[in-house]
Amino acid sequence: MKKTSLILSAFALVVAAFGFQSCNNAGAGAPAASETSTAAATKGAIVYFNLDKVLSEYDMANELRSAVESKVANINQEVTRRGNKLQSDVNAFQDKINKGLITRSVAEVQSQKLSDQQAEFQNYALQKEQEINEEQAVMMNQLADAINTYIQKLNEEKQYALVLTTQGDILSAPVVAGDASLDITDAVIAGLNEEYVKTKASQNK
Repeated sequence: MKKTSLILSAFALVVAAFGFQSCNNAGAGAPAASETSTAAATKGAIVYFNLDKVLSEYDMANELRSAVESKVANINQEVTRRGNKLQSDVNAFQDKINKGLITRSVAEVQSQKLSDQQAEFQNYALQKEQEINEEQAVMMNQLADAINTYIQKLNEEKQYALVLTTQGDILSAPVVAGDASLDITDAVIAGLNEEYVKTKASQNK
């Protein structure tokens, strides 16, 4: 079995850990790495890293999350604006009906128009919800790919027997407790950020 096949996928876990709000639990769970964290993390060792902390301190994750949150806020703002406009039109129409200010034939025409507008708005809101889901999915896929690529590269160099991810607040999983010297979280974060700086620099050339 290839060494790379021994690396557990962090990346179904990215979806769970980064469900758009979960980076707030960084550093929770497994014991923190000590200054001698590389002492026992030698060739053939079983090591682990805290995915929550990685997603919290990985520059790419923070930048992508900020960009997606901005897009989502703009989408929600526009959906809310259109929804409020439609509700205002409905209220105005109902007020005219209550006061007897329009004829039945006019009311029927306006009622059908409002019904069409409501259906159009519902379709628009559904479309925007799908856009938000796609933005979040793309973000998580990008992070999963970047982290997985780096872990594969790291393991080719270090030749660990197994690389685990751990996450969670109350009870971290799958690593509930472990030798802090086997925690490579800080090294993973540093390596990911270094790779990200190089990638951005090459893109700006």
